[in-house]
Order: sequence, then structure tokens, then C-alpha cells
Amino acid sequence: MDTDPAAGTIFDADLVRRYDRPGPRYTSYPTAVQFHPGFGAADFAAAARASNAAPAKPLSLYVHVPFCESPCFYCGCNKVITRDHGRARPYLEHLALEVARMGALFDRARPVDQLHFGGGTPTFLSDEELERLLALLGEHFSLRRDAGREYSIEIDPRTVTPERLGRLVALGLNRVSLGVQDFDPAVQAAVNRIQPVEDTLALIRRARELPIDSVSVDLIYGLPRQTRASFARTLATIVAARPDRIAAYSYAHLPHLFKPQRQIKVEDLVTPAEKLGLLGLTVETLTAAGYVYVGMDHFALPGDELVRAQADGTLQRNFQGYSTRAECDLVGLGVSSISKVGDCYAQNAKGLPEYYRRLAAGGLATERGVALVAEDRLRRDVIQGLMCATRLDFAAIEARHGIRFEEHFAAELERLVPLAADGLVAREGRGLKILPRGRLLMRNVAMVFDAHLPPAPAVPAAEAPRYSRAV
Repeated sequence: MDTDPAAGTIFDADLVRRYDRPGPRYTSYPTAVQFHPGFGAADFAAAARASNAAPAKPLSLYVHVPFCESPCFYCGCNKVITRDHGRARPYLEHLALEVARMGALFDRARPVDQLHFGGGTPTFLSDEELERLLALLGEHFSLRRDAGREYSIEIDPRTVTPERLGRLVALGLNRVSLGVQDFDPAVQAAVNRIQPVEDTLALIRRARELPIDSVSVDLIYGLPRQTRASFARTLATIVAARPDRIAAYSYAHLPHLFKPQRQIKVEDLVTPAEKLGLLGLTVETLTAAGYVYVGMDHFALPGDELVRAQADGTLQRNFQGYSTRAECDLVGLGVSSISKVGDCYAQNAKGLPEYYRRLAAGGLATERGVALVAEDRLRRDVIQGLMCATRLDFAAIEARHGIRFEEHFAAELERLVPLAADGLVAREGRGLKILPRGRLLMRNVAMVFDAHLPPAPAVPAAEAPRYSRAV
């Protein structure tokens, strides 16, 4: 067991092992499992127009680029594997239709504070295609050019040179996220992602020379063939490069959901005990190096915007993980993208044929979603508070939702008693606080307040899990 008072996190291996069960990551509430086709394009359009009423919120745009040249076997993202870059042309043509139609729903006075290109591999697109796409977005939304913007792109270091990184910044992007996962050659071979260390480090060095406000690196622990020694080397290399943020995700082996994972050899998988050790190593290494554990796999340097947002109450969970500017409405563009506007979530068609068909028919690409009722809004507020601020103020919840907390959540508070006995959470006056031993298990605490989950276990033993495990 190791303690880092600065990060406020205690890694207790026995505790984490006992609470390691499947559960939502709470990038939304209700989660995507509750999205349904009864909520469609007309419902989303109505919600979008209603969101323009004063005080209108700024916007956050997410643009999904699904193409990858080769499959990474661990990946569970919505993607299209192809080396034919010509396939981007029809996609961009349909995306242009969607951008125009979505843009018409939102008041042009609403600035786009955040813009994120995700994938897939956004840099599958050429510089010229990205430039035209940004110009298109600027025609239909109010993009910012000042220093207050957060405009980011996910980068596969195998597809971007330091020279190209400079061109991307010239287009107006000022944040980058680099996929690494692991530097060990044996692990890279097992997951079909050969990525020289120097290519990644060269991009980080170049980013420091450019007007890039934040560099983030993605790692995954629990990959096939990983060992404590090999992953320690990867962590040491990344810590020495000093990115602003590090996301260290737990590998979720769900081959029944993600076909590429069937390429991973069962004998190469790490054991639960080994994976738990890798988590402990990650927490120990990154917090000892001065990174703050923000929550749910995310670490950041003390001065980073994520840490500041957590302190001032503007941190949020969305479909990119943790993000700043909780006040923004999120507009998802592209195949499978998810929007959060007002009190609804809406998801586009997940497959290209259906995405194309809906747009060619003259409408939006919305395929399913959910409109929140009062109880959903209340529970979302509670779960976001636990996941983002790690505490709840009962009086503040009561003022926003017109309830008496102890009465409304009497059953939930009773179910928290054993978690409190284990040191995950504690009552603090008329409030709740996630304790240092509970920081790595905050979604277990949040699951207590999820009305769409059975109290326990998360899923019957014979049922294939819908969610990843806590570790």
C-alpha cells in the first residue's frame, strides 16, 4: 500500500481487488445502454433549438474520423480499417451535410470554446482535408481564434512527423493527444501496433516548441505480454518526457463486443493479479513524479486545466473522459458521435451505410438517444459530483432539485454503509466525500446512485458483461 498525500490517493491492492466488478464509466448519465431509438432526429432538433434560449451556453464540438490504416487489437473504438484514403472523400461529403444542418440549429452567437477531433485516426485525413473541414466548421459555427480556445486532435505518432505537427498547429489546433499505450516491443507486437519510441518523443519535443497549450499521452495497463518491469520502463520514458496529462486506461478484454480483440492470444493476457500490480505501479510512479490523480485513469500536472477545473467545479465527464468547461453544450458530428445538449443525449448512426443513408435522405444522422426526466437530472448531478469533485453537498443538491437528500436517497445511503466501513467514502456533515482509498474506486461509489443498475452484482454471472471492470 502506497500513499501520496499530494494526490490524495491511496492504492490499497486488497480493497481494489474486492471491488473489481463491471460497471459504467459514467461518461454520461443515463449511460449509453439506456439510449433508445424512440428518441430521434426531431427530438434532438427541438432540444438544440431550445438550448439557444438565454442564457445560451458556449458550444463544444466533437468530430469523429473513423478511419485507421491498420487495426490495433486492443481497440474498442468505432473505426473503419482501410488503407484507401479515397474513402475519406464520401465521408467528408456527408459530414459537410451534417455540419450544415447541425449548425443551422444553433445560434451563431454561441462561441465554440472546445473542438476535438477523435477517431479512429483523425490524421488519416490529409492536411488539405483537415483545412477544408475546419473552414467548413467555421462557416456554420462560431470558431474562436483567441488564446481561450481548446482545440485538440488525437494523433497516431506513426502517421505524423514533427513537420506535420507544425502544419496542424497552423490550422488553429492548440492541443494534442498522442496514442502510445506501451513502448515495449513484445507488447506492441501482441496488439499489432509497432511504434518506435523516438517517433513519439520527437513529437513531444516538437510540441514544446510550438504554441501548443497541452500535450496528453494515452497509456494502457493490462495489455497482453505486459510485465511490471516492461511497463515500468514505459512509464519512466513518459514521465521523463513530461506531458501535461497522462491517461492510463485499464485494458478491457471484451472480445464478444470488439472483434479485433479476438486476434489477441488468450495465453498472452495478464492475470488479474498481474493487472492489479500494473495499476499499483502506474499510480505509484505517476504520483511520485508529481502528477495529480484527477480520477478514472486521468493524471495531470498540478497547474493543468483539468486540475484547476476540478478545484473550481467546472470539471466534467463526457465521452472523451474528463474535460473542462462543464457549462458547454456538446455537439457530436460524424458517425457514432454523441451529443449532450440541454437535458438530452443523442447518438448518430454507428455504421457508415446508415450514417450516409440518413444524411442523404435530408435529415440528421441521429439514430437514438434519451431525454432526461427530473430523476435522471438529479442522479446525474449526484454522480457527476462524485466523479468530478469527489464530494457532495446535500444542501446544494436540494436547492437545485427540490428534494430532501436523506429522505430521497435513504436506500442509497444505507448501501453506502459497507463502502464507508471499507474506507471508500465518508459522511461529512450534510455531505459525502470520497476518501483517499476510494479515489481509484469512485465509480463503485457512483454506481450506488445509478437507478438503472441492479444493486448487486452488476451483471449475472452467466451474462456477458456490458461494462468494463473497475481494474
